[in-house]
Amino acid sequence: MAQVEDHVARNLSQLPNFGVELSSMEFTSWLDWLVKIRDPRDCWKSQPTYLISELTYLTVGLLTFIHSRRVGGRFKYLWLATIFHGLTVECAAYWLPDIDNFWHSQTTIVLLGRRLPLHIMMLYPAFIYNASVAISRLKLPNWAEPFAVGLCVVLIDLPYDITAVKFLHWTWHDTDPNIFDRHYWVPWNSFYFHATFAASFTFWFHCWKRLIIGKSTDKWQAGDHKREMLCAILTGLFGMPGGVLQFIPFYHPLHDIAGVHTENCVALLTLTFFLIVWSADRNPIVGSRTTPGFKGFNECVLSLILHYSCYLSCVLMFKPEDEVSIGVHEKTGPCNETSPVQTAFGMTLLKRKYLCTSDYDEGYFDFHCLPGGKPPSEGMEFYTACGTPFPNHAEYIVVIAGVCWLALLVFINLHFRSGTEVVYRNSNTTEDGKRKKKK
Repeated sequence: MAQVEDHVARNLSQLPNFGVELSSMEFTSWLDWLVKIRDPRDCWKSQPTYLISELTYLTVGLLTFIHSRRVGGRFKYLWLATIFHGLTVECAAYWLPDIDNFWHSQTTIVLLGRRLPLHIMMLYPAFIYNASVAISRLKLPNWAEPFAVGLCVVLIDLPYDITAVKFLHWTWHDTDPNIFDRHYWVPWNSFYFHATFAASFTFWFHCWKRLIIGKSTDKWQAGDHKREMLCAILTGLFGMPGGVLQFIPFYHPLHDIAGVHTENCVALLTLTFFLIVWSADRNPIVGSRTTPGFKGFNECVLSLILHYSCYLSCVLMFKPEDEVSIGVHEKTGPCNETSPVQTAFGMTLLKRKYLCTSDYDEGYFDFHCLPGGKPPSEGMEFYTACGTPFPNHAEYIVVIAGVCWLALLVFINLHFRSGTEVVYRNSNTTEDGKRKKKK
């Protein structure tokens, strides 16, 4: 009765498609498949924290774009490269069965058959661009900078991953062996993914410039526009396979063969990255410790403040059990059907082909907000899922606040106690810049 009262008291039946079940998505046209626009008022009523997150990332994306245009140099191509990289990763994740293991909730603007919320594309500059700008102040050597960016991206990702999944901004595949080991319902592999893919992205971004444009004394000085665009596109394409290769040293042999818990693989990767960066930063070069003070404040600093404030506010002010996710999720079906998962070592692992609604272990959602708490029928991929309460609200507050405190200390040192920001001329080549200077 309490479940029915919750459904009635909140008047959830007024939400479009609440309780609707679809076995497959059907689209009226290619445009309907490409983009779907939803009333923001419905988004606020069903998932207020998701709407806040969406608006935050659209704002962060704009702020980082403004920074890239204001500073110039290769930073404007770096921003574009993060978008190309995001498209590559997201499309591969939706269309390759072995890694199709998460489903975003629906936002005001959703692309690609209701799978890709528009603001998720802004996540890539929010993470990688912000990390790259901050780390560039340290003026690390090329062999260490990618690993520093990878660590910085994980620091930015932590409150996002932990808070967003608890508030049902997306759902994970229940039995995929690659994401089975969790930390506050976040797969440990998500942290591994962010670190390695960001490191690979950074490596290729600078590597393609050296190969296509040539070496320069300042790696952030832009070259010919067409060649820089080619570098950005190639970086977007090669960032993902380079990240996948980094799963081979620690993850696949330890997890797939030896059965080691993924948290240990992440710990080894993190320590390795950290020691590489530490060894490079022991002897800082001239210009990496100029201490710009408050002059270090820029659009990226503001975007980081918005990012961390968003998720700290979510855990402080909102209740995850009030979130209602209506849209595409893991398809329901028989509990005994499995499908293979191929690993990089040629092994074949197994996962359930469908979500078994009578036997699943995803504690961040259930079906209590539906009439009678009845789960969706078998064979459905579009249905309603309901958020669940914090098992320990104080613990979530401490975890997210703790990450925010750590990030505050790290980014204060990177932006305000490291190298100063360099603003490049709006020229495509160094020679053009010299000519303008002479005039």
